[in-house]
Amino acid sequence: MTKYIFVTGGVVSGLGKGITAASLGRLLKARGLKVAAQKLDPYINVDPGTMSPYQHGEVYVTEDGAETDLDLGHYERFIDEDLNKYSNLTTGKVYSNVLSKERRGEYLGTTVQTIPHITDEIKRFIYNVGSRAEADVVITEIGGTIGDIESQPFIEAIRQVGHEVGRENALYIHVTLVPYLKASGEHKSKPTQHPAKELQGMGITPDIIVLRCDEPITDESIFRKIANFCNVKPDCVIENLTLPVLYEAPLFLEKAQLSSVVCRELHLTTPEPELSEWQAMVAAIESRSKPVTIGLVGKYVQLHDAYLSVAEALRHAGFALDSMIDIQWIDSETITEETKDHILADLDGIIVPGGFGDRGIEGMILAAQYARENNIPYFGICLGMQIAVIEYARHVLGIADANSGEFVPEGVHKVIDFMPGQSDEIDKGGTLRLGSYPCVIADGTTMARCYGDTMIHERHRHRYEFNNDYRDVLCTAGLTLSGLSPDGRLVETVELTDRSFYVGVQYHPEFKSRPNRPHPLFKGFIAAALEGQQ
Repeated sequence: MTKYIFVTGGVVSGLGKGITAASLGRLLKARGLKVAAQKLDPYINVDPGTMSPYQHGEVYVTEDGAETDLDLGHYERFIDEDLNKYSNLTTGKVYSNVLSKERRGEYLGTTVQTIPHITDEIKRFIYNVGSRAEADVVITEIGGTIGDIESQPFIEAIRQVGHEVGRENALYIHVTLVPYLKASGEHKSKPTQHPAKELQGMGITPDIIVLRCDEPITDESIFRKIANFCNVKPDCVIENLTLPVLYEAPLFLEKAQLSSVVCRELHLTTPEPELSEWQAMVAAIESRSKPVTIGLVGKYVQLHDAYLSVAEALRHAGFALDSMIDIQWIDSETITEETKDHILADLDGIIVPGGFGDRGIEGMILAAQYARENNIPYFGICLGMQIAVIEYARHVLGIADANSGEFVPEGVHKVIDFMPGQSDEIDKGGTLRLGSYPCVIADGTTMARCYGDTMIHERHRHRYEFNNDYRDVLCTAGLTLSGLSPDGRLVETVELTDRSFYVGVQYHPEFKSRPNRPHPLFKGFIAAALEGQQ
């Protein structure tokens, strides 16, 4: 029977519930179990697709095209399993599904209520992710903090799941803050006791308390006090310390016996976790010696989580190449003709990630031009590819007003635009291309060298495409169309093949990068940046 683990948080958001859940997933997988993970978010948006990156961070896209919470990126990177549309659920999606059923008459005229209809929909989602993945263990993280009014239906739903499957098949982990007061030199347990008591008042007794702290807890009485007042076993109070390297977390939690305790409480008989590959990776991370400076040119750089997967993919490549990645977060609006030399001159590589809207576009174009003219490795992702095409059309072809239909709908020379058959009469919440699509790679290209293959599948999230009306003139001018859709209709990648690395891709390769298996394009980009230092 599938086992269910629920991860809740107390006191404040941002405690690391996602990292705790992802680390536990890695540990259980290392014990030979098949693990599925999901995130339940209390906000009323149907999905994060239309939310500002400043509010929510990046939108993570699954293989089947679901726009999801960024925590799913942590799950995939740690557990190394592809997630799906059942891996993220919001309050908005719950109510949308329930109201659609009510309109179709599926409730047979009954009064639709929070209990049982809303909670039943949440439970259906929880059960589905396990059955679809044929998982031994489903790890479900509840967004927000205990006590939030909008989280209550989710808390009631997971209480019911525990009752339905039996307590031997359900486990509740509560992640909470243990602050360190420098003035008195001590940790405080009250912020842990209060949310645990509140959770108990909702019918859930936590089985494991994970203590999130910035300073090591040296006073053993803290653990005993929390175990006593929160009604958990002494070895079920586990410290989760802030670590210098994110990927140390599974090893730290394993040292604290987290996976052993979880398996014991769920009556799972497994071998000890096989973590040699992970341990070797962490050792390699800690011994890196080659610094490399990468300029990330974007419009949301004030919130680094807006480009979380890109930053992690850069670091993954650094892990494999003995390199410490120094990311310079560059606001594209600050790049002008007057400032570009000062801002960009000392970079070993330039990356322009995805984004929407026309703000900061001219600065990105200047960055792409600077990289091309100064032979600096350039990597354009989604919008970054479109920027490379616009820049090339303007400054090599001499089309001064070359632009995208997204930015200048009435423009004459839209080298990026809707493809024939597309329409702008589309809800913003339904982007045109989402999820995994195939791409055929041309021989003798940078793309072919990096991938070592001619057919790839990558995840997309965009509405605009390379305008085929400009294929011939751009190719004649030296731009290589190195990747096409299998039917040849869509341009997926462009490059300057004579450079060490000057590549633009319409998709988002960062979503498929793993710390122990970096994405080949990021690896090729960092390798070129290192080569340029010599």
